[in-house]
Amino acid sequence: MEVATHWIEQGYPIQRVLRLCGIPRSTYYYRLQHPEHQQPVSSGRPIPGYSFDKDGKQVVDARIRGYLRRLIQGPNSAFGYRKLTTLLRRKYKLIINKKKVYRLCKEMGILHPQRELTNPVPKRLANNRVVDGPNQLWQMDIKYGYVAGKRQHFYLASIIDVFDRNIVAHHRGKVCSTQDILRTVQKALLKRRIHEQEHKLVIRTDNGPQFISKAFYTFCEQTGIEHERIPNQTPNKNAFIESYHSIIERECYQRNCFENYEEAFAEVDRFIRYYNTERIHGSLKDWPPKEYLRLMTMGLIPPQKIAL
Repeated sequence: MEVATHWIEQGYPIQRVLRLCGIPRSTYYYRLQHPEHQQPVSSGRPIPGYSFDKDGKQVVDARIRGYLRRLIQGPNSAFGYRKLTTLLRRKYKLIINKKKVYRLCKEMGILHPQRELTNPVPKRLANNRVVDGPNQLWQMDIKYGYVAGKRQHFYLASIIDVFDRNIVAHHRGKVCSTQDILRTVQKALLKRRIHEQEHKLVIRTDNGPQFISKAFYTFCEQTGIEHERIPNQTPNKNAFIESYHSIIERECYQRNCFENYEEAFAEVDRFIRYYNTERIHGSLKDWPPKEYLRLMTMGLIPPQKIAL
């Protein structure tokens, strides 16, 4: 409104200025006739210069600065503003938020610099690949399940072979630690006899804490596996395991109401056996994954190339 008024005062046509500024004529003329209704420009709430303690008494900022100087002496010298806020509340009974403590620490020059978060594990981004055989590219991910009788979740970590869609190995449990992931990968490696093949196996995952850990990185280095991770917020790079997750959600989880963990784990195991050996797969010429791999290995059907 102020810009439009400025140009109108310079002699430019009112209607043209209002049209360019997107201001209705009624609004412009109403404010001319009722200047008292115009909102003053606010510079924000002024800083009060004090806080309250739990007894309702005012504590001026100068005294709070003194408290902060005492707190950063001795063993608390490495504390940041968040922990100093907690100490002000506990020791001096102040009603104060961390934003004000941050401002006071900054004014006093005692604000610690932000730590740089670094990941010591090298990250190899997922590459575009062409897969034309088994044990070339596996995708791995973790999915939640729900036990209604316990009102608790469980974890399902699965490894799928992109070429033949077999679930090579899986882990289901109340927890899913890095060690659980390593045992699952090791079981898959032994099952597929990866140590006997010449080409290098690639395992693709997201950036979950189990997959970016030093233990997982070391395991892949020692076993000769190439581990690549998809960029953040790009589940399409892990499309095959994500597709499998939608299948098990739709055909297993949603069709069962699990009363306990044992029932859930038994049903998940049963479904994965069914998925591998009986459930026909449209992209595998309507064969189950296990049968498709057998027919392809025997040369009865030609292998197909998968670009991803």
